[in-house]
Amino acid sequence: MKITELGGSFVLASLLMGTVAHAAPLALHDYRAVVLSADGQRIVAIESANPGGLVQRPHAAIVVRDADSGAIVQKFDPCAVCSYDKPSWSPDGRQLAFVAYDGKAGKASLYIGTLAGARSRELLSLKGVASTARWSPDGKQVALLATVGARKLAGAVEAGARQVGEVGSNDDAQRIGVVPATGGELRLVSPANTYVYEYNWTPDGRGFVATSAEGNGDSNWWVARLTHVDAASGALRVIAAPAMQMNLPSVSPDGRTVAFIGGLMSDFGSVGGDIYTVPLAGGTPRNLTPGYRATFNGVLWRGTGLAATALAGAELALIGINPETGPAMGAFISLGQVSSSAADGRLSFSADGRKVAAAQEDFTHAPHLVAGSIGQLKQITHDNDQFAPQLSVQNVSWTNDAFKVQGWLLGPLKVETGKRYPMIVNVHGGPGAAASPRYVAPGDLASPLIRELTQKGYFVFLPNPRGSFGQGQAFTRANMADFGGGDWRDILAGVDAVEKVAPVDGQRLGLMGHSYGGYMTMWGVTHSNRFKAAVAGAGVANWISYYGQNGINQWMIPFFGASAYDNPEVYRKASPIESIKQASTPTLIYVGERDVETPAAQSLEFWHGLRAMGVPSSLFIYDGEGHAFRKPEHQRDLQQRTIGWFEQYL
Repeated sequence: MKITELGGSFVLASLLMGTVAHAAPLALHDYRAVVLSADGQRIVAIESANPGGLVQRPHAAIVVRDADSGAIVQKFDPCAVCSYDKPSWSPDGRQLAFVAYDGKAGKASLYIGTLAGARSRELLSLKGVASTARWSPDGKQVALLATVGARKLAGAVEAGARQVGEVGSNDDAQRIGVVPATGGELRLVSPANTYVYEYNWTPDGRGFVATSAEGNGDSNWWVARLTHVDAASGALRVIAAPAMQMNLPSVSPDGRTVAFIGGLMSDFGSVGGDIYTVPLAGGTPRNLTPGYRATFNGVLWRGTGLAATALAGAELALIGINPETGPAMGAFISLGQVSSSAADGRLSFSADGRKVAAAQEDFTHAPHLVAGSIGQLKQITHDNDQFAPQLSVQNVSWTNDAFKVQGWLLGPLKVETGKRYPMIVNVHGGPGAAASPRYVAPGDLASPLIRELTQKGYFVFLPNPRGSFGQGQAFTRANMADFGGGDWRDILAGVDAVEKVAPVDGQRLGLMGHSYGGYMTMWGVTHSNRFKAAVAGAGVANWISYYGQNGINQWMIPFFGASAYDNPEVYRKASPIESIKQASTPTLIYVGERDVETPAAQSLEFWHGLRAMGVPSSLFIYDGEGHAFRKPEHQRDLQQRTIGWFEQYL
């Protein structure tokens, strides 16, 4: 077992500043979709400031900064009611392309901003949704992903369209579109029956490499193929169709090879796997990192080599990859126990690969931009320096069933000697994901639930059991066809480990989670009496009924090995409803009304079961929400209900 403190001297300095930090209301600055210019001199990001107490999400702007000093060079904010998607630099670094979305009007617009100009110009507008603007290599065209006439926002976590009329007859199609950089009509390039998830230009500008699938876009990402789309004719050619999920495809500068991240992944956008390459002409993908004890979450071509980021245990690392031989000797650079993010992965690189930039944070340090040479990153923004740590952090590791497992223990800043505290076990979604450091701010600014729980005297334990990212694909695959088995034993062993090193009261334990975490909560209360209260969000009670209800059932076969019709026993074995008579833990259940991934019927079924057993329970279905809750008022209500539930029973 290993326990390490997070933060070091900077935490101490921040604590000493604590009384100053709360002298006046503070706005927490947020940075998203960071992109470094090709020459490494400018950084662009989507930035916003949240003072707290807002009735809606804070409006953001496209902000350009000097990469050395962090000074603001220019801002673009052409639509006061819009949200912005990740920006893209032109090849010469003089212009930016970005998409704005007006939710009330249901309209997406593509803008071009010129650094030398005072304003941006609207290049095109369409009824529907759009994202991911990318300049052609010669700078004469801009491509984007467009869903004309979209019935819902893109992505399975968004609220689903109403299921009326002939179901499945009018699925959204997200397509690659191209428009001249000087203006003109949008030309939809990729086939109308194909949903494109990610794409990149080929270096010659004559086509695109993409991940795509025919049919419903929410459901079919798990069976998407690696494809090439001809920019002139729109003809689609399959490069490879491996039995795994794929992310971040890109083509080598010589136009011959495609690199991507492939592996067992449970959600689009939650990237984790090994590094693969395959000829652009087509072939069998080759794994460059087999058996590597880390989970890769970003990869980019840099000259003839690859630069990849990976979660290695509790640390984020930058790793050099040789396309022929795999990870290069001495190419592992730890970035620390932090979360880092950029528009296309965890870091953004200059064209020569020598400089990088990203937004970075951890549990006790608020978000900030970092930039510089590889291995010499420095903080270049200080908008959030006045924010002090709100809690204590420990990195906990333990072993179970020959696996080394890791998790985070968050607690009050001050702990009284001799006192024992209640603890909430918070299981992450996925399972292909990991609990990673995210800043916990004062008030309701960031991670308000964790902040309020720790302020009220709770410890919060964030385990990363088998099935999680961070220790390679063998670890991620270790809970296949075994949901609620080894992963649950890992969590219980982690609780044992925490009780040995922290002042936790083992008689006052709570359990909670959302999505896979919601399922594990349902599983936990039907397989253990150890927890005295539970909150199950968007969980799965019955894998058999779920198989026919959900809108993403293509994800299940990679994890269960067969369909519910071919091997129903493995689904029944993992269903909490099968053990409902063992439940006794008071449980709050919640779900979004229009959840595509875990339909509300699953939460309703579990609630009915608890009521039949006489177990104290409550079910709340949030109006109009999908798998990810978007309305601030619903987020606040859920926080209040969750804390109230634990306060009542713990």
